[in-house]
Amino acid sequence: MNTLRKDSKIYVAGHNGLVGSAIWNNLKQRGYHNLVGRSHRELDLTDQNQVKAFFDQEQPDAVVLAAAFVGGIMANMLYRADFIMMNMKIQCNVISEAYAHGVKKLLFLGSTCIYPKNAPQPMKEDCLLTSPLEYTNEEYAIAKIAGLKMCESYNLQYGTNYIAVMPTNLYGPNDNFHLENSHVMPAMMRKVYLAKLLHDGAWDKIATDLNKRPVESVTGTATREDILKVLAKYGIHDNRVVLWGTGRPLREFLWSEDMADASVHVLLNVNFSDIIGIEKYSSVHYGASTDGAVDRNHSTGRGGYIPSLGEIRNCHINVGTGKELTIRQLSELVVKAVGFEGVVEFDVSKPDGTMRKLIDVSKLHSLGWTHKVEIEDGVKKLFDWYQESLQK
Repeated sequence: MNTLRKDSKIYVAGHNGLVGSAIWNNLKQRGYHNLVGRSHRELDLTDQNQVKAFFDQEQPDAVVLAAAFVGGIMANMLYRADFIMMNMKIQCNVISEAYAHGVKKLLFLGSTCIYPKNAPQPMKEDCLLTSPLEYTNEEYAIAKIAGLKMCESYNLQYGTNYIAVMPTNLYGPNDNFHLENSHVMPAMMRKVYLAKLLHDGAWDKIATDLNKRPVESVTGTATREDILKVLAKYGIHDNRVVLWGTGRPLREFLWSEDMADASVHVLLNVNFSDIIGIEKYSSVHYGASTDGAVDRNHSTGRGGYIPSLGEIRNCHINVGTGKELTIRQLSELVVKAVGFEGVVEFDVSKPDGTMRKLIDVSKLHSLGWTHKVEIEDGVKKLFDWYQESLQK
């Protein structure tokens, strides 16, 4: 049942990012135009006072929490303190203020890196917290686990309707192509593209690329020597690309606009009671007892521990395709999309990260949503978007 009207005010935190921008566009396409967004310059979500002032002013009916401090393996290892602290601050501030201001529906976006390194594959929601995490992204994972537990706990204690979705690896329009902190696919695609340009001697296009997205402050105005030096640091050479690891890890990828569609589907059509499969949950929390009398203990919506419901956990929803390919296979798709005729090498001295991260999406399918864009088409679409972005 959709509890949000077309004129409901919906705050999309992180509306300029990969997922947030796609969710924003999806909502608009569905006729939801009363949307609110703030850039990081306009609103620092790690600042509690700023977040409170924003909620005081805007009073949103619903919140999509897509803002996060994110990055790939290198960034996760370099900025461990930032990854846990920044994300915890964002989540605590937004979720607590959403509750304080009576937000009807909140959608929290996490990541499938929440699951143990050696979790059984494909990973079901119930494997959360069953064994150790992957070390290279432990801090980010712990922050996201805390976020989904906040949603779960607020629902159980206060009768709120906060839903957490855990997307697999995402890619698509507005992706992050900055080599210092991007995820595997955009980083790989840009490396292959620049190696091709070096081979072609297309220095004008290299300059355009670096002016749009400088690498360690090196822009297209730098000397060719400086450009070659910084690109080589990231494995980019004339007609040769060096990627991290063995190429054997398996990864699942979801087109960001598919993720947005799944997110909006959940926001509009899925309630906490649907996920835990207990129809009487909402009546217990909001005052009606099983015999029709008013339950005075829970008439305010404050539930606390309800023995009749048993242990409720792992209420988040995996969002993905349920399909996977190796990093090497991904590189072959990227090479084909870019039209690269050079060599792709793998530096086995560098870490692979988790060897496999396939998720079970049966819960998502049971809630009425499946993906549409397959990886072969998605890689081509991403490269087309990247080229178009260079002209803006």
